[in-house]
Amino acid sequence: MEDEIDFIIDGTREAMDNALKHLEKELINIRAGKASPSMVGGVMVDYYGSQTPLSQVANVSTPDGMTITIQPWEKGMIPEIERGIHLANIGFNPMNNGESVIISVPPLTEERRRDLAKQAKAAGEEAKIGVRNDRKNANNDLKVLEISEDLKKSLEEDIQEMTDQHIKKIDEILAKKEKEIMTV
Repeated sequence: MEDEIDFIIDGTREAMDNALKHLEKELINIRAGKASPSMVGGVMVDYYGSQTPLSQVANVSTPDGMTITIQPWEKGMIPEIERGIHLANIGFNPMNNGESVIISVPPLTEERRRDLAKQAKAAGEEAKIGVRNDRKNANNDLKVLEISEDLKKSLEEDIQEMTDQHIKKIDEILAKKEKEIMTV
């Protein structure tokens, strides 16, 4: 019985930690003013008939805060990389100089910053929903166990405390990202 309880608690903690990790990955894709290779991390390129991540066909670098340079390993991939960037619909207009693809990252307007902050908050809400669903699943798993009501109540309180801690971490991550986005 003790093993089942430990399994439920550990599984819930792991699921909530995964919700935090997923949120952090989502927030990396929301740009905050300066160029970063992660901005094109989700771009897929048609590489000889199969969809391949951009990072597997080219080097992606940021020579300065407003430029992303993509150096393909094969020059013939330049049009495919440009097409992949357009299809990813990330709001960039790629240019090429025959050797590499260059993306100039425009400075963010105040309106765009607000939109990105809203996008970050939406990702945070999804993470909170995930954490609450993990709590609900753990409580449902506890209900089917044949243990005393006092122990169930104590375990539910522990799970609620774990939930509160994760929600607090999500709020901290969001506050940091929102500050980063709104800083000019």
